[in-house]
Amino acid sequence: MLIGREREIELLRGYHRSNESELVAVYGRRRVGKTYLIRETFADDFFFYYTGVIGASKSEQLDRFSKALAIYGKTYPGEIESWMQAFDLLADLVSDSKSRAKKIIFFDEIPWLDNPKSKFLMAFDYFWNSFASARNDVLFIVCGSATSWITRKLFRNRGGLHNRVTGKIHLRPFDLYECEAYLKAKGITLSRYDIIEAYMIFGGVPYYLRYFERNYSLSGNVDNIVFEEGAPLKEEFNDLYASLFRHSELYTEVVAALSRKMRGMTRDELIASTGFSNGGTLTKILEDLELSGFIRKYLAFPNKVNGALYQLVDSFSLFHFSFIQKARPTDNRYWTNLRDTPRLNAWRGYAFELACLRHIEQIRRGLGIDGVLISISSWRSRHSDAGAQIDLVLERGDNVINLCEMKFSRHEYIIDKDYEKNLRNKLAVFARESNTRKTLHLTMVTTYGLKQNAHSGIVSSQITMDALFAR
Repeated sequence: MLIGREREIELLRGYHRSNESELVAVYGRRRVGKTYLIRETFADDFFFYYTGVIGASKSEQLDRFSKALAIYGKTYPGEIESWMQAFDLLADLVSDSKSRAKKIIFFDEIPWLDNPKSKFLMAFDYFWNSFASARNDVLFIVCGSATSWITRKLFRNRGGLHNRVTGKIHLRPFDLYECEAYLKAKGITLSRYDIIEAYMIFGGVPYYLRYFERNYSLSGNVDNIVFEEGAPLKEEFNDLYASLFRHSELYTEVVAALSRKMRGMTRDELIASTGFSNGGTLTKILEDLELSGFIRKYLAFPNKVNGALYQLVDSFSLFHFSFIQKARPTDNRYWTNLRDTPRLNAWRGYAFELACLRHIEQIRRGLGIDGVLISISSWRSRHSDAGAQIDLVLERGDNVINLCEMKFSRHEYIIDKDYEKNLRNKLAVFARESNTRKTLHLTMVTTYGLKQNAHSGIVSSQITMDALFAR
Protein backbone atom coordinates (compact mmCIF):
# COMPACT_ATOMS: atom_id res chain seq x y z
CA MET A 1 0.00 0.00 0.00
CA LEU A 2 2.00 2.95 -1.32
CA ILE A 3 0.51 6.27 -0.25
CA GLY A 4 1.86 9.38 -1.95
CA ARG A 5 5.48 9.19 -3.12
CA GLU A 6 4.39 9.83 -6.72
CA ARG A 7 7.38 12.02 -7.51
CA GLU A 8 9.86 9.57 -5.98
CA ILE A 9 8.33 6.63 -7.84
CA GLU A 10 8.54 8.48 -11.15
CA LEU A 11 12.17 9.39 -10.48
CA LEU A 12 13.08 5.76 -9.76
CA ARG A 13 11.30 4.57 -12.89
CA GLY A 14 13.04 7.27 -14.91
CA TYR A 15 16.44 6.05 -13.77
CA HIS A 16 15.35 2.54 -14.69
CA ARG A 17 14.40 3.67 -18.21
CA SER A 18 17.65 5.54 -18.68
CA ASN A 19 20.02 4.52 -21.50
CA GLU A 20 23.05 4.57 -19.24
CA SER A 21 24.09 3.16 -15.90
CA GLU A 22 22.83 5.09 -12.90
CA LEU A 23 24.05 5.37 -9.30
CA VAL A 24 21.09 6.51 -7.18
CA ALA A 25 21.09 7.31 -3.45
CA VAL A 26 17.80 7.12 -1.53
CA TYR A 27 18.17 8.60 1.92
CA GLY A 28 16.14 9.98 4.79
CA ARG A 29 15.18 9.49 8.40
CA ARG A 30 14.96 5.94 9.75
CA ARG A 31 11.46 4.39 9.56
CA VAL A 32 10.37 6.72 6.77
CA GLY A 33 9.80 3.93 4.23
CA LYS A 34 12.86 4.03 1.96
CA THR A 35 13.21 0.26 1.57
CA TYR A 36 9.45 -0.16 1.17
CA LEU A 37 9.37 2.46 -1.59
CA ILE A 38 12.15 0.78 -3.56
CA ARG A 39 10.83 -2.75 -3.14
CA GLU A 40 7.27 -1.77 -4.06
CA THR A 41 8.33 0.34 -7.05
CA PHE A 42 10.25 -2.55 -8.57
CA ALA A 43 8.07 -5.36 -7.13
CA ASP A 44 11.20 -6.95 -5.60
CA ASP A 45 12.46 -7.64 -9.13
CA PHE A 46 16.13 -7.10 -8.30
CA PHE A 47 19.14 -8.47 -10.11
CA PHE A 48 20.93 -8.44 -6.76
CA TYR A 49 19.76 -7.31 -3.33
CA TYR A 50 21.85 -7.06 -0.20
CA THR A 51 21.25 -5.33 3.11
CA GLY A 52 23.80 -4.37 5.71
CA VAL A 53 23.54 -5.71 9.24
CA ILE A 54 23.75 -3.18 12.05
CA GLY A 55 26.74 -3.77 14.33
CA ALA A 56 28.09 -6.69 12.29
CA SER A 57 31.82 -7.06 11.74
CA LYS A 58 33.43 -6.96 8.32
CA SER A 59 33.69 -10.77 8.19
CA GLU A 60 30.04 -11.15 9.21
CA GLN A 61 28.94 -8.67 6.53
CA LEU A 62 30.98 -10.51 3.89
CA ASP A 63 29.52 -13.86 4.97
CA ARG A 64 26.00 -12.45 4.43
CA PHE A 65 27.13 -11.04 1.09
CA SER A 66 28.36 -14.48 0.01
CA LYS A 67 25.00 -15.99 0.89
CA ALA A 68 23.21 -13.25 -1.08
CA LEU A 69 25.38 -13.98 -4.12
CA ALA A 70 24.40 -17.66 -3.90
CA ILE A 71 20.71 -16.74 -3.88
CA TYR A 72 21.19 -14.86 -7.14
CA GLY A 73 23.20 -17.63 -8.79
CA LYS A 74 26.83 -16.88 -7.98
CA THR A 75 28.35 -19.40 -5.61
CA TYR A 76 31.84 -19.07 -4.25
CA PRO A 77 33.45 -22.15 -2.69
CA GLY A 78 35.67 -20.34 -0.22
CA GLU A 79 35.40 -17.48 2.22
CA ILE A 80 35.20 -13.93 0.83
CA GLU A 81 38.00 -12.10 2.58
CA SER A 82 37.71 -8.51 1.32
CA TRP A 83 35.21 -6.10 -0.16
CA MET A 84 37.36 -5.84 -3.28
CA GLN A 85 36.90 -9.58 -3.78
CA ALA A 86 33.17 -9.29 -3.04
CA PHE A 87 32.66 -6.62 -5.69
CA ASP A 88 34.71 -8.63 -8.20
CA LEU A 89 32.24 -11.49 -7.72
CA LEU A 90 29.33 -9.08 -8.16
CA ALA A 91 30.93 -7.85 -11.40
CA ASP A 92 31.19 -11.46 -12.56
CA LEU A 93 27.51 -11.98 -11.80
CA VAL A 94 26.60 -8.98 -13.97
CA SER A 95 28.96 -10.00 -16.79
CA ASP A 96 27.60 -13.54 -16.87
CA SER A 97 24.03 -12.36 -17.40
CA LYS A 98 22.62 -12.78 -20.91
CA SER A 99 19.80 -10.32 -20.30
CA ARG A 100 19.92 -6.88 -21.91
CA ALA A 101 17.45 -5.48 -19.40
CA LYS A 102 18.51 -2.92 -16.80
CA LYS A 103 19.99 -4.79 -13.85
CA ILE A 104 18.79 -3.36 -10.56
CA ILE A 105 21.38 -3.77 -7.81
CA PHE A 106 20.09 -2.65 -4.43
CA PHE A 107 22.33 -2.17 -1.39
CA ASP A 108 20.15 -1.39 1.63
CA GLU A 109 21.57 0.28 4.77
CA ILE A 110 24.89 0.85 3.05
CA PRO A 111 26.35 2.91 5.95
CA TRP A 112 26.38 -0.22 8.11
CA LEU A 113 28.83 -1.88 5.67
CA ASP A 114 31.48 0.78 6.14
CA ASN A 115 33.21 -0.61 9.23
CA PRO A 116 36.45 1.07 10.32
CA LYS A 117 39.36 -0.23 8.20
CA SER A 118 36.99 -2.36 6.12
CA LYS A 119 37.97 -0.56 2.87
CA PHE A 120 34.37 -0.93 1.75
CA LEU A 121 34.20 2.51 0.18
CA MET A 122 37.42 1.97 -1.77
CA ALA A 123 36.06 -1.28 -3.23
CA PHE A 124 32.68 0.28 -4.03
CA ASP A 125 34.48 3.19 -5.74
CA TYR A 126 36.55 0.78 -7.86
CA PHE A 127 33.52 -1.33 -8.83
CA TRP A 128 31.53 1.68 -10.00
CA ASN A 129 34.30 3.52 -11.83
CA SER A 130 36.09 0.57 -13.40
CA PHE A 131 33.07 -1.59 -14.23
CA ALA A 132 29.47 -0.46 -13.74
CA SER A 133 29.72 3.11 -15.05
CA ALA A 134 31.27 1.84 -18.29
CA ARG A 135 28.12 -0.16 -19.03
CA ASN A 136 24.63 1.04 -19.85
CA ASP A 137 22.59 -1.64 -18.07
CA VAL A 138 23.17 -1.12 -14.33
CA LEU A 139 20.87 0.72 -11.94
CA PHE A 140 22.74 0.70 -8.63
CA ILE A 141 20.52 1.93 -5.79
CA VAL A 142 22.07 2.60 -2.40
CA CYS A 143 19.91 3.36 0.60
CA GLY A 144 20.60 4.41 4.16
CA SER A 145 19.11 6.05 7.23
CA ALA A 146 22.43 7.54 8.34
CA THR A 147 21.97 10.66 6.24
CA SER A 148 25.23 12.12 7.54
CA TRP A 149 27.15 9.11 6.13
CA ILE A 150 25.37 9.38 2.76
CA THR A 151 26.15 13.10 2.62
CA ARG A 152 29.79 12.92 3.64
CA LYS A 153 30.87 9.68 1.98
CA LEU A 154 28.89 9.95 -1.26
CA PHE A 155 27.65 13.48 -1.97
CA ARG A 156 30.78 15.23 -0.63
CA ASN A 157 33.24 12.53 -1.65
CA ARG A 158 36.55 14.00 -2.81
CA GLY A 159 37.93 10.72 -4.14
CA GLY A 160 36.82 8.43 -6.93
CA LEU A 161 33.11 8.83 -6.10
CA HIS A 162 33.21 12.61 -6.48
CA ASN A 163 30.17 13.63 -8.55
CA ARG A 164 29.45 9.99 -9.40
CA VAL A 165 25.98 9.86 -7.81
CA THR A 166 23.61 10.47 -10.72
CA GLY A 167 20.38 10.56 -8.70
CA LYS A 168 19.48 11.76 -5.20
CA ILE A 169 16.10 11.04 -3.64
CA HIS A 170 15.52 12.49 -0.18
CA LEU A 171 12.51 10.66 1.24
CA ARG A 172 10.79 12.71 3.91
CA PRO A 173 8.06 11.81 6.41
CA PHE A 174 4.44 12.10 5.31
CA ASP A 175 2.82 15.49 5.33
CA LEU A 176 -0.67 15.89 6.80
CA TYR A 177 -2.39 15.15 3.48
CA GLU A 178 -0.49 11.85 3.22
CA CYS A 179 -1.10 10.99 6.89
CA GLU A 180 -4.84 11.43 6.36
CA ALA A 181 -4.77 9.33 3.17
CA TYR A 182 -2.72 6.60 4.87
CA LEU A 183 -5.04 6.35 7.87
CA LYS A 184 -8.11 6.28 5.62
CA ALA A 185 -6.56 3.48 3.59
CA LYS A 186 -6.22 1.52 6.85
CA GLY A 187 -9.90 2.10 7.59
CA ILE A 188 -9.12 4.48 10.46
CA THR A 189 -11.39 7.48 10.84
CA LEU A 190 -10.00 10.40 12.84
CA SER A 191 -10.87 14.08 12.83
CA ARG A 192 -8.33 16.44 11.36
CA TYR A 193 -7.73 17.80 14.86
CA ASP A 194 -6.75 14.29 15.99
CA ILE A 195 -4.64 13.69 12.87
CA ILE A 196 -2.68 16.85 13.60
CA GLU A 197 -2.12 15.72 17.19
CA ALA A 198 -0.99 12.32 15.90
CA TYR A 199 1.39 14.16 13.57
CA MET A 200 2.65 16.22 16.49
CA ILE A 201 3.54 12.96 18.28
CA PHE A 202 4.77 10.72 15.46
CA GLY A 203 5.97 13.31 12.97
CA GLY A 204 4.39 11.71 9.90
CA VAL A 205 6.71 8.68 10.05
CA PRO A 206 4.89 5.87 8.18
CA TYR A 207 6.41 3.10 10.31
CA TYR A 208 4.89 4.65 13.43
CA LEU A 209 1.48 5.14 11.84
CA ARG A 210 1.31 1.51 10.76
CA TYR A 211 0.63 0.54 14.39
CA PHE A 212 -2.66 2.44 14.49
CA GLU A 213 -5.74 0.23 14.90
CA ARG A 214 -9.25 1.16 13.78
CA ASN A 215 -10.99 0.07 16.98
CA TYR A 216 -9.20 2.64 19.16
CA SER A 217 -9.39 6.40 19.57
CA LEU A 218 -6.29 8.52 19.11
CA SER A 219 -5.49 8.40 22.83
CA GLY A 220 -6.05 4.64 22.91
CA ASN A 221 -3.71 4.16 19.97
CA VAL A 222 -1.03 6.33 21.56
CA ASP A 223 -1.21 4.26 24.75
CA ASN A 224 -1.03 1.00 22.78
CA ILE A 225 1.87 2.15 20.64
CA VAL A 226 3.98 3.94 23.24
CA PHE A 227 2.97 3.52 26.87
CA GLU A 228 1.59 0.07 27.61
CA GLU A 229 3.87 -2.78 28.66
CA GLY A 230 5.62 -4.18 25.60
CA ALA A 231 4.47 -1.29 23.38
CA PRO A 232 6.30 -1.39 20.01
CA LEU A 233 7.72 2.13 20.35
CA LYS A 234 8.46 2.14 24.06
CA GLU A 235 12.22 1.89 23.43
CA GLU A 236 12.19 3.53 20.00
CA PHE A 237 14.08 6.65 21.01
CA ASN A 238 17.20 4.82 22.16
CA ASP A 239 17.02 2.31 19.30
CA LEU A 240 16.66 5.14 16.79
CA TYR A 241 19.77 7.06 17.80
CA ALA A 242 21.87 3.94 18.45
CA SER A 243 21.17 2.71 14.92
CA LEU A 244 22.33 5.97 13.34
CA PHE A 245 25.29 7.21 15.35
CA ARG A 246 28.38 5.72 16.92
CA HIS A 247 28.63 6.98 20.51
CA SER A 248 24.91 7.77 20.34
CA GLU A 249 24.88 8.85 23.99
CA LEU A 250 26.69 12.06 22.97
CA TYR A 251 23.98 12.80 20.42
CA THR A 252 21.12 12.16 22.81
CA GLU A 253 22.78 14.41 25.38
CA VAL A 254 22.68 17.30 22.90
CA VAL A 255 19.09 16.50 21.92
CA ALA A 256 18.10 16.34 25.59
CA ALA A 257 19.58 19.79 26.19
CA LEU A 258 17.68 21.23 23.21
CA SER A 259 14.44 19.65 24.45
CA ARG A 260 14.70 21.75 27.59
CA LYS A 261 14.69 24.99 25.61
CA MET A 262 12.19 24.45 22.83
CA ARG A 263 12.79 27.79 21.10
CA GLY A 264 16.40 26.92 20.40
CA MET A 265 19.88 27.46 21.81
CA THR A 266 23.03 29.13 20.59
CA ARG A 267 26.22 27.11 20.42
CA ASP A 268 27.50 28.83 23.56
CA GLU A 269 24.28 27.97 25.41
CA LEU A 270 24.63 24.34 24.33
CA ILE A 271 28.20 24.22 25.58
CA ALA A 272 27.14 25.66 28.93
CA SER A 273 24.26 23.18 29.20
CA THR A 274 26.12 20.02 28.17
CA GLY A 275 29.69 20.71 29.27
CA PHE A 276 30.98 19.87 25.78
CA SER A 277 34.13 21.65 24.66
CA ASN A 278 33.92 24.11 21.79
CA GLY A 279 35.59 21.88 19.24
CA GLY A 280 35.23 19.49 16.34
CA THR A 281 33.28 16.84 18.24
CA LEU A 282 30.38 19.18 18.96
CA THR A 283 30.51 20.53 15.40
CA LYS A 284 30.21 17.01 13.99
CA ILE A 285 27.37 16.07 16.35
CA LEU A 286 25.39 19.18 15.43
CA GLU A 287 25.96 18.66 11.70
CA ASP A 288 25.00 14.96 11.93
CA LEU A 289 21.81 15.78 13.81
CA GLU A 290 20.94 18.51 11.31
CA LEU A 291 21.62 16.32 8.28
CA SER A 292 19.47 13.57 9.80
CA GLY A 293 16.56 15.97 10.35
CA PHE A 294 16.51 15.88 14.15
CA ILE A 295 17.48 19.51 14.64
CA ARG A 296 17.52 22.64 12.52
CA LYS A 297 20.04 25.45 12.45
CA TYR A 298 18.51 28.80 11.68
CA LEU A 299 19.47 32.44 11.61
CA ALA A 300 17.20 35.05 13.06
CA PHE A 301 15.66 37.66 10.77
CA PRO A 302 17.12 39.49 8.89
CA ASN A 303 19.40 36.51 8.26
CA LYS A 304 22.54 37.81 9.91
CA VAL A 305 25.63 35.63 9.71
CA ASN A 306 26.22 35.35 13.45
CA GLY A 307 24.03 34.14 16.26
CA ALA A 308 22.73 30.87 14.76
CA LEU A 309 20.25 28.93 16.87
CA TYR A 310 19.90 25.16 17.08
CA GLN A 311 16.40 23.82 17.64
CA LEU A 312 15.01 20.32 18.18
CA VAL A 313 12.47 19.68 15.40
CA ASP A 314 12.00 15.90 15.50
CA SER A 315 8.49 15.40 16.84
CA PHE A 316 9.01 11.94 18.32
CA SER A 317 12.21 13.00 20.13
CA LEU A 318 10.40 15.98 21.62
CA PHE A 319 7.49 13.75 22.67
CA HIS A 320 9.94 11.29 24.24
CA PHE A 321 11.50 13.93 26.48
CA SER A 322 8.17 15.60 27.25
CA PHE A 323 6.21 12.46 28.18
CA ILE A 324 7.65 8.99 27.48
CA GLN A 325 10.72 9.53 29.63
CA LYS A 326 8.58 10.86 32.48
CA ALA A 327 5.73 8.34 32.39
CA ARG A 328 5.47 5.74 35.12
CA PRO A 329 6.30 2.26 33.75
CA THR A 330 3.07 0.80 35.16
CA ASP A 331 0.75 3.44 33.71
CA ASN A 332 -0.50 1.67 30.57
CA ARG A 333 -3.21 4.29 29.97
CA TYR A 334 -0.96 7.30 30.53
CA TRP A 335 -2.09 9.33 27.52
CA THR A 336 -5.78 8.51 27.98
CA ASN A 337 -5.66 9.55 31.63
CA LEU A 338 -3.59 12.67 31.05
CA ARG A 339 -5.56 15.81 31.77
CA ASP A 340 -4.91 19.31 30.53
CA THR A 341 -1.86 20.55 32.41
CA PRO A 342 0.53 23.45 31.77
CA ARG A 343 3.15 20.94 30.55
CA LEU A 344 0.73 19.29 28.14
CA ASN A 345 -0.54 22.61 26.81
CA ALA A 346 3.01 23.93 26.39
CA TRP A 347 3.93 20.82 24.39
CA ARG A 348 0.82 21.11 22.22
CA GLY A 349 1.54 24.73 21.44
CA TYR A 350 5.15 24.11 20.48
CA ALA A 351 4.49 20.82 18.64
CA PHE A 352 1.82 22.55 16.54
CA GLU A 353 4.34 25.23 15.60
CA LEU A 354 6.72 22.50 14.42
CA ALA A 355 3.92 20.95 12.35
CA CYS A 356 3.26 24.32 10.73
CA LEU A 357 6.96 24.81 9.96
CA ARG A 358 6.82 21.57 7.97
CA HIS A 359 3.86 22.85 5.96
CA ILE A 360 5.08 26.25 4.84
CA GLU A 361 4.07 25.62 1.22
CA GLN A 362 0.51 24.90 2.36
CA ILE A 363 0.55 28.07 4.46
CA ARG A 364 1.69 30.06 1.43
CA ARG A 365 -1.12 28.63 -0.67
CA GLY A 366 -3.61 29.29 2.11
CA LEU A 367 -2.52 32.93 2.14
CA GLY A 368 -2.64 33.14 -1.65
CA ILE A 369 1.06 34.02 -1.93
CA ASP A 370 2.41 30.77 -3.39
CA GLY A 371 3.45 32.68 -6.53
CA VAL A 372 5.35 35.34 -4.58
CA LEU A 373 9.07 35.02 -3.92
CA ILE A 374 9.63 34.69 -0.16
CA SER A 375 12.44 34.31 2.33
CA ILE A 376 11.68 32.13 5.38
CA SER A 377 13.22 32.79 8.78
CA SER A 378 12.51 33.13 12.49
CA TRP A 379 13.11 36.04 14.82
CA ARG A 380 13.64 36.75 18.46
CA SER A 381 14.41 40.02 20.16
CA ARG A 382 18.02 40.83 20.97
CA HIS A 383 16.82 41.92 24.40
CA SER A 384 15.69 39.06 26.61
CA ASP A 385 13.55 41.38 28.73
CA ALA A 386 11.41 42.18 25.67
CA GLY A 387 10.22 38.58 25.60
CA ALA A 388 9.41 38.81 21.91
CA GLN A 389 9.86 35.94 19.44
CA ILE A 390 8.24 34.96 16.15
CA ASP A 391 8.87 31.44 14.88
CA LEU A 392 7.82 31.98 11.27
CA VAL A 393 8.65 35.12 9.32
CA LEU A 394 7.71 35.21 5.63
CA GLU A 395 9.54 38.08 3.96
CA ARG A 396 7.87 38.59 0.60
CA GLY A 397 9.09 40.03 -2.66
CA ASP A 398 6.12 42.41 -2.76
CA ASN A 399 7.38 44.44 0.25
CA VAL A 400 5.18 42.66 2.79
CA ILE A 401 6.32 40.60 5.78
CA ASN A 402 3.94 38.03 7.28
CA LEU A 403 4.63 37.50 10.98
CA CYS A 404 2.96 34.17 11.73
CA GLU A 405 1.55 33.19 15.11
CA MET A 406 0.50 29.54 15.43
CA LYS A 407 -2.06 28.44 18.03
CA PHE A 408 -3.45 24.97 18.72
CA SER A 409 -6.94 25.03 20.25
CA ARG A 410 -9.97 22.75 20.58
CA HIS A 411 -12.25 25.62 19.57
CA GLU A 412 -12.04 28.96 17.84
CA TYR A 413 -9.04 30.77 19.28
CA ILE A 414 -9.84 33.82 21.38
CA ILE A 415 -7.56 36.85 21.42
CA ASP A 416 -8.13 38.61 24.71
CA LYS A 417 -6.95 42.01 25.86
CA ASP A 418 -3.65 40.77 27.30
CA TYR A 419 -2.77 38.73 24.21
CA GLU A 420 -3.58 41.66 21.93
CA LYS A 421 -1.19 43.77 24.00
CA ASN A 422 1.45 41.05 23.67
CA LEU A 423 0.99 40.96 19.89
CA ARG A 424 1.25 44.73 19.57
CA ASN A 425 4.46 44.61 21.58
CA LYS A 426 5.90 41.95 19.24
CA LEU A 427 5.05 44.01 16.18
CA ALA A 428 6.58 47.13 17.68
CA VAL A 429 9.79 45.40 18.81
CA PHE A 430 10.17 43.62 15.47
CA ALA A 431 9.70 46.87 13.51
CA ARG A 432 12.19 48.70 15.74
CA GLU A 433 14.91 46.05 15.83
CA SER A 434 14.65 44.96 12.20
CA ASN A 435 14.54 48.55 10.91
CA THR A 436 12.31 47.32 8.12
CA ARG A 437 10.23 49.63 5.95
CA LYS A 438 8.08 46.80 4.66
CA THR A 439 4.42 46.42 5.57
CA LEU A 440 3.88 44.03 8.49
CA HIS A 441 0.95 41.60 8.34
CA LEU A 442 0.14 39.62 11.46
CA THR A 443 -1.01 36.15 10.38
CA MET A 444 -2.73 33.61 12.64
CA VAL A 445 -2.53 29.88 11.90
CA THR A 446 -5.04 28.06 14.08
CA THR A 447 -7.02 24.84 14.19
CA TYR A 448 -10.56 26.26 13.97
CA GLY A 449 -9.99 29.93 13.22
CA LEU A 450 -10.36 33.06 15.33
CA LYS A 451 -13.28 34.11 17.46
CA GLN A 452 -14.19 37.56 16.19
CA ASN A 453 -14.21 40.07 19.02
CA ALA A 454 -12.94 43.53 19.95
CA HIS A 455 -9.33 42.30 19.99
CA SER A 456 -9.14 40.20 16.82
CA GLY A 457 -8.85 43.18 14.47
CA ILE A 458 -5.09 43.23 14.97
CA VAL A 459 -4.84 40.16 12.71
CA SER A 460 -4.35 40.88 9.01
CA SER A 461 -4.88 37.32 7.73
CA GLN A 462 -5.63 33.88 9.05
CA ILE A 463 -5.77 30.27 7.92
CA THR A 464 -7.13 27.17 9.64
CA MET A 465 -5.81 23.64 9.92
CA ASP A 466 -7.72 22.59 6.79
CA ALA A 467 -5.22 24.59 4.73
CA LEU A 468 -2.42 22.45 6.15
CA PHE A 469 -4.03 19.34 4.60
CA ALA A 470 -3.91 20.78 1.07
CA ARG A 471 -2.09 18.76 -1.55
